Amino acid sequence: MGIKKTRHKKSGKSAKAQKSSKPRKAETEDKYVLYEKSVQATDFEYEFIDTNFTRIRGRTAKLLREDFCGTAKMCSEWVRGRPDNQAVGVDFDPEVLEWSRNNHIAGLEPEQRARVTLLQSDVRSVKTDPVDIVLAMNFSWQIFEERKVLVDYFTSVRNSLVDDGVLFMDAFGGYEAYQELEEKTKHDGFNYIWEQESYDPVTGHMVCNIHFTFKDGSKMEKAFHYEWRLYGLPELKEILLDAGFSNVTIYLQGWDEDDEPDGDFVPAEHGEADPGWIAMISAEK
Repeated sequence: MGIKKTRHKKSGKSAKAQKSSKPRKAETEDKYVLYEKSVQATDFEYEFIDTNFTRIRGRTAKLLREDFCGTAKMCSEWVRGRPDNQAVGVDFDPEVLEWSRNNHIAGLEPEQRARVTLLQSDVRSVKTDPVDIVLAMNFSWQIFEERKVLVDYFTSVRNSLVDDGVLFMDAFGGYEAYQELEEKTKHDGFNYIWEQESYDPVTGHMVCNIHFTFKDGSKMEKAFHYEWRLYGLPELKEILLDAGFSNVTIYLQGWDEDDEPDGDFVPAEHGEADPGWIAMISAEK
């Protein structure tokens, strides 16, 4: 298997609820909607970070900062979760932030909307009030390909947390993660294609793309394009500790009897040599 960007998560929506009423085609589809249907399950993310923050710190988190927030779907999920939850979304791209305002944020209740702030900024230099949780999902932190730059980013994250704050993030790997491949996943009315275009074993530089294809033969080519460094879990843990975090925990994905992801992530000291894996990470200030 390759690295599946459909991920590890269980959606709370039924298959019937996700059905499309009309044929999809590239020229009429919204790439951000397709991305969220293919990649994100914020119900899982909410449960994971909320449950594990409480387990680690013995209290409930209230203030979340979502770095590389993109459509800020998680920010919306967070403020819906409890009436005192607040969220700050940070992204460098004004287009996707505007999309979020017009779609996710506009769909919130007025009092929920008041508890979300979206900032167009570099995550390395953004200034916010100290937060309980910083969330950096979908591997976006890998854009910092120089070790020192990544240490500096994590140091700034640590400094932005309250005294008992926690950083949550994800990572992927496995021996097929280094291969040039395409993997197709069928969805209602479209196919999601995860492409690993190239990998340089000397530098760790990796180029990946997301494409979408449709039943009418049309294709949304390179709807999303990524260039980053594929970091391993041992070096990632060392980098987080070098940035000043006191404890780093790796959570590996569980599998059911049919060799399918079961949606559960548990702390792990060791893992198997899987062709493809996804991990969650918590780093405690």
